[in-house]
Parts: sequence; C-alpha cells; structure tokens
Amino acid sequence: MQRKRNQRTGAFGEEVVSQYLISQCAEIVERNWRIREGEIDIIALYPSGIFAFIEVKTRSSVAFGHPFEAINREKAHRMQRLALGWLATHGCLGCEYQIDVAAVLIAADGSHTIEYRAGVL
Repeated sequence: MQRKRNQRTGAFGEEVVSQYLISQCAEIVERNWRIREGEIDIIALYPSGIFAFIEVKTRSSVAFGHPFEAINREKAHRMQRLALGWLATHGCLGCEYQIDVAAVLIAADGSHTIEYRAGVL
C-alpha cells in the first residue's frame, strides 16, 4: 500500500516538473529511462540545445528532510554515468548536457511547490 502511494506521489512530482519544463520551452525527450544501473526521471532538451537529465524528488512533508537532501554525491555521480549512457546509446556523445534536480513539496491541502536547480553537475 505504501509503495503504491509513493509511486503515485513520485509520478505526480514528475508530471508537475514536466509541465514546468514545458512552460520554460523545454522539450521532454524521455521519461523514466532505465538501464541496469538506474533510472533517469526526465530527459529534456532546452531551446539552447543542452540536454538536461533531471532527478525529481517529491515529498508530502519535510519530516524526513528536504527532498534535495536525498541527492548525495553518490547519487549525483550515478546520474552523470546514466546521462553519459543515454547520450552514448542515442548517438549524442559530445552533446552538451547538464544534471538538474527538482524538489516537489505537496502540502496537506493538495497544493504544491517546485524548487528547481539547473546544472548541479
């Protein structure tokens, strides 16, 4: 039961961030790209031609810390390896890219906020 709720919460956060990126004129290239090493939540292409690999963390409270606290150095480096894997498998090695992170906080009344940090790695 908890797992399904967490999956719904995560999917909601990814959708909210996707809509935010579209409002910034980014193109959503792929969502939930997965290989053995892990998964990239959102891959977007900015109008500038830079690919963004986005990790989305969604929480309904900060009781266990801010969502960004879940992204440590190891997670950031895994994201970089995954990004390079995606670029390699899509013939884009050498393309400009960046790692972005997004935190979505859902309030008890259902409203939400997005905190977006571009180019963290």
